[in-house]
Amino acid sequence: MDSVQLQDFAAGLVGGAASVVVGHPLDTIKTRLQAGQGYGNTLNCVLTVYRNESVVGFFKGMSFPLASMAVYSSVVFGVFSNTQRLLSQLRHGDPDSTPVLADMALASMVAGFISVGIGTPVDLVKIRLQMQTQPYIQANMKLKPTVPGFPVYRGPIHCIRTVLQKEGIAGIYRGAGAMLLRDVPGYCLYFIPYTIVCGWITPDGSISPNPSSIWLAGGVAGAISWGTATPMDVVKSRLQADGVYLSKYKGTLDCILQSYQNEGLKRCREDLDASYCPEPNQHCGVGEGSAALTEDSHPAPTASVFSSAMDLVPGGH
Repeated sequence: MDSVQLQDFAAGLVGGAASVVVGHPLDTIKTRLQAGQGYGNTLNCVLTVYRNESVVGFFKGMSFPLASMAVYSSVVFGVFSNTQRLLSQLRHGDPDSTPVLADMALASMVAGFISVGIGTPVDLVKIRLQMQTQPYIQANMKLKPTVPGFPVYRGPIHCIRTVLQKEGIAGIYRGAGAMLLRDVPGYCLYFIPYTIVCGWITPDGSISPNPSSIWLAGGVAGAISWGTATPMDVVKSRLQADGVYLSKYKGTLDCILQSYQNEGLKRCREDLDASYCPEPNQHCGVGEGSAALTEDSHPAPTASVFSSAMDLVPGGH
């Protein structure tokens, strides 16, 4: 196999940083709806945050993701692209040959596993900072200064140090099981539809898809991916927010059971309103950056490959 394609990591780095700046306000709303109390719906959540915390409230906890998500996206996107090239090398003897559906799925799963190891601590710190001023109905008032409505953490470094002191390494990776159940299928349901849609709308003979094709394919793939990932994203957010003021859940399964018993599927449907907005932007930015940096090295898959692939995709042909 040829050397590792560093431009794929660079594309992920740029896309990851851009996605945080654009998507963090909506991610804050999503997190508040998933793990907070008393918001009701997306519009009411937006108005409440603005009224109580001004514009600054939408950007709480952004500094750490801005620094870390660029690296996170770089690694995940680079791992996916280079794993796909390795599989093509092993299967066809040419890393630049058109990947088959099975190779895309396996590369997506590898990217999903890698994302959990890197992304769980990042998400935990972000969510703890986003949620630390939220009012809880019940709380352990003995754990000062963890009194509902007052900040617990002074910033991302203090948050990491506090979690390590109180909960150890397991606390930093709280919610990793739910994130694994979200990201492994989630990346498969992003990268495969993205590649298929790009193939559909890219003219035959083109070396690479044009920017409009990339944005459209990224939007469609992001909607599909988050439409299926939202239930486990709710569970992950609740597990990671749990422990700021009190510990309510014993683990992933307990969180699933309590959430379903108390709210059914209603909260998951409401959270889609916020989830659908930021995520397509995130993936589109990464995709567009990669296409610009790898235009000459990754020829576009042919339409015949995508026609065959659709036979294996639910809802195809």
